[in-house]
Amino acid sequence: MGLIRFLFLSFCFLQSVAVADLLIFDEPKHLGTSGVPEWREFASKTPLGMNLKHVFQAQAFIGAGTLLIWQDDVKSGGWQVRLNGRGLGRLLTYESKVVHSLEVPPGTIKDGLNTFEILGPKMIDDVVLHRAVLLPGMAADVFGKASLEVSVKEGDQSVPCRITITDTDGFLAPLYVAADRNLAIRPGVVYTLSGKVRAGLLPGRYKIYATRGFEYSMASEEVEVKAGSKGKVTLRIKREVPMPGYVSCDTHIHVRTFSGHGDSTVEERIPTIAGEYIELAVATDHNVHADYEPFQQKAGADEYFTTVIGNEVTTKVGHFNAYPIKKASPVVDHRSEDWPTLMSHMRNTPGVQVIQLNHPRNVHSGFSPTSPEHFNFATGQNPRGPDWNFDAFEVITSAALQDDLMRTFRDWFGLLNYGYRITGLASSDTHDVARYILGQGRTYVACDDSDPSRVPVDQVCKSLREGRALFGMGLLTNMKVDGKFEVGDLASIQGDKVIAEVEVLGPSWVEADTVVLYQNGYKIRERQLSGTRGKGGLKAKVKWVIPKPRYDVWLVAVAKGPAVKEPCWEIPRPYQHKGIDWEPSVIGATNPVWIDADGDAKFTSLRHYAKKLVRDVGTNPKKLFEHLVAHDSAMAAQVAGILYNLPPVLKPNSLDSLLKKTSLHIQQGFKDFNNALPKGP
Repeated sequence: MGLIRFLFLSFCFLQSVAVADLLIFDEPKHLGTSGVPEWREFASKTPLGMNLKHVFQAQAFIGAGTLLIWQDDVKSGGWQVRLNGRGLGRLLTYESKVVHSLEVPPGTIKDGLNTFEILGPKMIDDVVLHRAVLLPGMAADVFGKASLEVSVKEGDQSVPCRITITDTDGFLAPLYVAADRNLAIRPGVVYTLSGKVRAGLLPGRYKIYATRGFEYSMASEEVEVKAGSKGKVTLRIKREVPMPGYVSCDTHIHVRTFSGHGDSTVEERIPTIAGEYIELAVATDHNVHADYEPFQQKAGADEYFTTVIGNEVTTKVGHFNAYPIKKASPVVDHRSEDWPTLMSHMRNTPGVQVIQLNHPRNVHSGFSPTSPEHFNFATGQNPRGPDWNFDAFEVITSAALQDDLMRTFRDWFGLLNYGYRITGLASSDTHDVARYILGQGRTYVACDDSDPSRVPVDQVCKSLREGRALFGMGLLTNMKVDGKFEVGDLASIQGDKVIAEVEVLGPSWVEADTVVLYQNGYKIRERQLSGTRGKGGLKAKVKWVIPKPRYDVWLVAVAKGPAVKEPCWEIPRPYQHKGIDWEPSVIGATNPVWIDADGDAKFTSLRHYAKKLVRDVGTNPKKLFEHLVAHDSAMAAQVAGILYNLPPVLKPNSLDSLLKKTSLHIQQGFKDFNNALPKGP
């Protein structure tokens, strides 16, 4: 009798342990704040609220479990996950579609009714949970049932790269990969120095992607992984956008090791830099002189890129990257709120040759450098007073995008019109391995590119200061004027026409549909493009002939296209945004070609022309408008700014009456100036 009872109890125990996968729910659950959508796509939907309580039936099991949650668009790190009142952790802070895994301690699930809860943060964040499944066993056992070895090659050579693995619905898949200092691993993503990885996966169908940044093709393959199997797949990529004479740079990179936030360690940063084909990587951790080179050497990655010591001087009045910095140099006191003092201290840091203003539209410590209270984008005037004597301006920050990509372009254009020679650039500002892609925003600087391990840093800095750089996020644009003048050049025009030849470059997995030519920040030419997707390298070449201007102007070309749809290169949503509309796109831009139209062998700024006009003609608006007919909207905006800062010469309604009678381009300039002014409470 005792034996029978023992066998019965043993049978019950085995039943409680050897349970099948437990489906908690598999219909989408939208969480958020009703009536306050984060994005337009949620405006017509009613969320369940910021908290979720879902009751489900289950059979108890004694061992540990692994909870899988198919989540999408999670911005906040404050979403708590609970099972039967026990905290398991938080949703993964990741706006992409991803399968998040959490450990479930033994004894959490009980017989009968169980409660799955999500407790939301006190902020606006619309998230969607598509599915939740509880699997018996620890993650190593759950994902060890099948494995897949992925190799990525360029020709016959294995190369550093990013490997992305998604399920059939496009969710980044949970992986189990043995620790390796040459790998950086996140759900659905592996950066590998060797070009190889073996990943444990749940049995099922997957899509595998291989990428290596802007210059390379994208390879993909669908595979089925079966229980107990050890599959293999080889993907081949090739160089599609060679950039001879240019070095690929990311001048804004962080690691958690030194900056204290984000998720990338300094060891993980090495394979991400090499895997995205960045040849010059600037370490810009917050208020510290970080040096990635020792970690690069330890990983045996010297051949792939050159590292530079920098510092993101993080203050209450803006964030500034200063580089290169000599080892053991004193750190700048970031507590100062006086720009001239900060600039002086950064310039005097041993080795520093470049200072760039970072993410100028973002608000930190309640301050944004280019907010209307501090800056007029139509004129480039800084009401706070100090000169903008930076060398570079972060026009594109891929980890800190604006909901309107052209907003920071307009700020930069204003600075150029005011007379500043500040180079536009793009960088990533990533603190993470995969949430924000290193080098997604990048700058190509004219330089000797013969050896990525020995990039001549002094030459890079000189070219950056001179504006000999192209920058973008997915696309690049280059321009030549009159067949010989390139970006950064002063173009002396001999005839009565200016010929601008523009090239749009990109890999085959990126599409370009528009290219625009800007003169003094205003669109003067535009061309719609077609047939560019699937075409790697030179996507389009456009030639424009424009009349020679009557005075000096600058030209910038910008190409755009729709966002990349593949999950291996998703453009992140802005984490600070003014509205709920967001249309992601790829973009690439030139720096200016400076047109010496008046033939004096130098460039004269719009601000200088405007001040001279007001000085010569006086402040009578009617007379000024008569002279502005021969100029453009940008010149009109400069004149509007000068009049605004003088004692009133006319009542506003009288000025409006005069404006209505003048040319449309003058009206536009005054309108743009007024739109750039601070708005009342």
